[in-house]
Amino acid sequence: MLKRKIENVLGTWKGTAGHKPLVIMGIRQCGKTYIATHFASENYKSVVYINFIKQPERIDAFLGSKDVNTILLNLSAQIPDVAFTPGDTCFIFDEIQECPEARTSLKFFKEDGRFDVIATGSILGVQGYGDELRKQHRRLKSKKEPGINSVPVGYEEIIKMYPLDFEEFLWANGLSEQVIEALKVCYHNEKPVPQGMHVAMRRLLNLYVAVGGLPDAINAFLKTNNMNEVSNVYKSILKEYRDDMVKYAPDKDKPHIRECFNSIPKQLAKENKKFMYNKVKPGGRSDIYMGSLQWLEDAGIICRCYNTDITGLLMEGNAKDNVFKVYMADIGLLIEMLGPGTRADILQGNLAGFKGAIFENLMADTLHKKAQNLYYFQKDSGLELDFLVRLNGECVPVEVKAKSSKSKSTKTVLNHPEKYHIQQAIKFGDYNIGREGRLLTLPTYMQFLLNLEPEEVFIEPIDLDTLNTLAKEILNE
Repeated sequence: MLKRKIENVLGTWKGTAGHKPLVIMGIRQCGKTYIATHFASENYKSVVYINFIKQPERIDAFLGSKDVNTILLNLSAQIPDVAFTPGDTCFIFDEIQECPEARTSLKFFKEDGRFDVIATGSILGVQGYGDELRKQHRRLKSKKEPGINSVPVGYEEIIKMYPLDFEEFLWANGLSEQVIEALKVCYHNEKPVPQGMHVAMRRLLNLYVAVGGLPDAINAFLKTNNMNEVSNVYKSILKEYRDDMVKYAPDKDKPHIRECFNSIPKQLAKENKKFMYNKVKPGGRSDIYMGSLQWLEDAGIICRCYNTDITGLLMEGNAKDNVFKVYMADIGLLIEMLGPGTRADILQGNLAGFKGAIFENLMADTLHKKAQNLYYFQKDSGLELDFLVRLNGECVPVEVKAKSSKSKSTKTVLNHPEKYHIQQAIKFGDYNIGREGRLLTLPTYMQFLLNLEPEEVFIEPIDLDTLNTLAKEILNE
């Protein structure tokens, strides 16, 4: 069994009084079904599992009335010896995107309050899922059955699940918690990692890049130690993704989504990695491909890193919506798309010019799995910083170097704090921990230790007297 951080989130959810039905969203094959069924089996007396793809006949139980007693009656007719124990039964609605009626029923399960529900879905956030709701609604009307299906806003709790991050990969490979704690001590004290540990961690990082974070691929590697088996898993998963692009995407975008998707490796291979529509296809324009790219992002397959030409907080407010880079949401997907032999090249260190793009995507992968929005800095003068993050209340540049090399742009912004408002910077690369003034260098395998903060708007508290004064000024105006 692969240990996952989301188990703690599920435990907190169950322990919260009056909790809502839970919806786990995430990229296909990131482990949603397994974690939901494992958690439920460990924490409930009775588990009612429904997979709406493998058991389409279960959809009939949710047609018409959404009253919980009616749904229970319908399910009991379909499932022999099913037990519904109030307070100790968990329903799992797997692949809930296939049954919008079940999504709507979450409101009624919350109001009823007798049973917990965990729903999972891979395509719930994409453009086109709403189209499916409308199709289902038309089907209901044609049968003269009552009910309008909608997302039960306010009656469900949504959490996002990601493929395994590097720390979870370390757990899967049996690395002891003592080693991870030792790495944390070195990181916080800015002391070099002991050489033996440093060499081992570099090897494990390359292994993670080669295997990726999708559970089936990791299990295939742990079982066989064979990269061909890992590749076979990714081939199957990529086929599922491409099938989804045809099944769930809006009709107008279907011809273009695959073109956008297949262009990502060559977009990252460019010196300037800004996503360019004319690199998808000669003559390509944003009005043709914008919806396709959005679909891929909403499906969780890619993540965008937005450009800002201002360093500082808030980064969201300075980001340019039409200038961005595109990365794969899991490094293993990119490696598979790069073609045969790439995994061997990674393990042998023979990546040549593409190494920078791979390790830049790895940094994006790390930040994305920390639920961070991605930003980079670039000026027309040529000044460029790979990523900007919020760390200890400051905007901090993060540079990613495939090999030991100078970071001219980083040194420029550090040398002019009056202009760029940057007080510190971090550079990840193939070296040990070190510091040069306000530039902290870290080995790439320490990316997972960054304790980042969400990009939020902070408002200073206002006392009552000040509030009254402001109200009088507004009234006078």
